[in-house]
Amino acid sequence: MNDMSHAPQPVQTNPHVRLASRVVRIADLFRSSARQTEEARRVPASHIEALRGIGYFDVVKPRAFNGKGGDFAELVEANIELSAACASTGWVAGLLSAHQWLLAMFPEQAQADVWGENPDALLCGSYAPVKMAEAADGGYRLSGKWAFASGCENAQWSLCAAILPPKGEGKPVPAFLLVPASEYVIEDTWHVVGLAGTGSKTLVLDDVFVPEHRVLTFPDATSGHTPGGRYYAHEGLFNMPLLTGIPSCLAAAGVGAAKGALAAYVDHVGGRVTRGAVAGGNNRMAEFPTIQLRVAEAAASVDAACEILLRDVSRAQALAQSRIEGRSEFTVDDRLLSRRGQSFAVSLSLRAVQALNDSTGGVGLDLANPVQRAWRDANAVGRHISMNWDAVGTMIGQSMLGLEPKGQY
Repeated sequence: MNDMSHAPQPVQTNPHVRLASRVVRIADLFRSSARQTEEARRVPASHIEALRGIGYFDVVKPRAFNGKGGDFAELVEANIELSAACASTGWVAGLLSAHQWLLAMFPEQAQADVWGENPDALLCGSYAPVKMAEAADGGYRLSGKWAFASGCENAQWSLCAAILPPKGEGKPVPAFLLVPASEYVIEDTWHVVGLAGTGSKTLVLDDVFVPEHRVLTFPDATSGHTPGGRYYAHEGLFNMPLLTGIPSCLAAAGVGAAKGALAAYVDHVGGRVTRGAVAGGNNRMAEFPTIQLRVAEAAASVDAACEILLRDVSRAQALAQSRIEGRSEFTVDDRLLSRRGQSFAVSLSLRAVQALNDSTGGVGLDLANPVQRAWRDANAVGRHISMNWDAVGTMIGQSMLGLEPKGQY
């Protein structure tokens, strides 16, 4: 008989229990297999199904397609908890869930194309518009390679960014184009030191036709004025600008990694004694002031990062609701504030994992060490262009000094 004593127990999807609490109840599944997820270089299907069972992919999905259509901050909060157990799983699951929200920005027919055939369909994405789409009768054609498609082996569709050719006297426009998994192959290009389990591989497309209704332009998405937003005209959730939402889920992976590192560090150091002849043997590490300061710094950094991230995404949804009710407008400064908070939250997370990892000693060199893994994962988050403080911080400074901000907002 199989021993099921350690199997994760089903968690009821209670709409009155926040998603983060449901994640915590099954977090051991992700934490105990974090190293295996890294080695597999992809998130296992069992993780996706466990998350589906607690409603992870429904929280910001439209109610019209059997989603919850709820609170984006609830997803970000849950993604912090998930990433504390396994940052690779958090990165992928956060994106797959947030892409349910992004799909709701597309025309209604595009949403029906995806969810009508498969109500549980998930979408990966490759955001850099480095390829030019070719105009075709009724739509566009795509050929080439789309890199960094996190969770592509867990998805049934992809959002492939490309440049649309100009219409008339207009200019070329970057856009997302929806492509089903049957229309591309996955090239195994993901061999990395951080977020190794995200399976962020490359999609290869060969003359794929994308109908016009499966296209969403970047200007529409980043402004919050989208075809889907007009369809959900009374719901602030679906009228938020793109970059107030998606990068918040990415940042949550870094914040969660730091939170998980802190818990693992305290658990380990609390009962550890030194062995070194220089420091003297049999001294409790918890009694070293330097260790105490590292724990305090990491705790304060993680706490501040969580507060900033959740505050800003809640504010963005409230502003979007206010705008559609005609009480205010969502300004460029509002969008920049979201970008500042997302990136700075990751900076705080990097500060936390650095403080902890620097003092793990020889045991911290083991690839299975959770503090070291979190350090690698958080640094991988920080290298994403949307999270990089040098890129985002200069953009914020430009705006504050009266210059035109140059960057993504």
